[in-house]
Amino acid sequence: METTQIVEEDVVIVGAGIAGLTTALGLHRLGVKFLVLESSDSLRVGGFALGILENAWKALDAVGVGDILRRKHIHIHGNVTTSLITGKRISIMPKDNKGENEQRCVRRELLVDTLANELPSGTIRYLSKVVAVEKSSFSKIVHLADGTIIKTKVLIGCDGVNSVVAKWLGFKEATYTGRYGIRGWAEMESNHNIEPALMRFSGNDFRVVAVPCDEKSVYWFFTWTSSTIQGEFPIF
Repeated sequence: METTQIVEEDVVIVGAGIAGLTTALGLHRLGVKFLVLESSDSLRVGGFALGILENAWKALDAVGVGDILRRKHIHIHGNVTTSLITGKRISIMPKDNKGENEQRCVRRELLVDTLANELPSGTIRYLSKVVAVEKSSFSKIVHLADGTIIKTKVLIGCDGVNSVVAKWLGFKEATYTGRYGIRGWAEMESNHNIEPALMRFSGNDFRVVAVPCDEKSVYWFFTWTSSTIQGEFPIF
């Protein structure tokens, strides 16, 4: 007769993405024991890159990986917006010569790998899909698909749009915003010599953005939003 494996942990983080790994590394720097649960058999990366601005760099510096990532990505100086209708530049945000408002386009894969490499061996448990969560007194009981049960004092959900933890907490499900998008990555054989600026083209509910990540690669995306959808959305 098989017996159910019960594991006890001080802190459990569900999801080994950017949020989960950064949280884990922050706890590690403070000397707090933790376990990261990842449903896949290895680290996963969704998308190609993302824009990281000043406050995010402060967070990366706080967990000790800021300079590692800076050395691999171009400092973006200014934004240039061009109309897709007239072909003329609408606005130009000048270069920042004081080193303030730091902005870089960071490859997601490098970010995830850098965070994971700073964690102690064995702190990420792969093939650990969470299927249910329940409360028992002051503890949280986490049930995995393989039958393992984990009892923890603190449970942190970083498991994405279909989060099991968020569902257990009673959060609303993700809703459709009416936005469509295509994103891509271009890598050159030699240096592209593109100005280190964010280049944005917009008009007729379309937006196209291209920004260099390093000397040989450029991240780009294309979005369309119905004019009935109000509000702005992030640059990256």
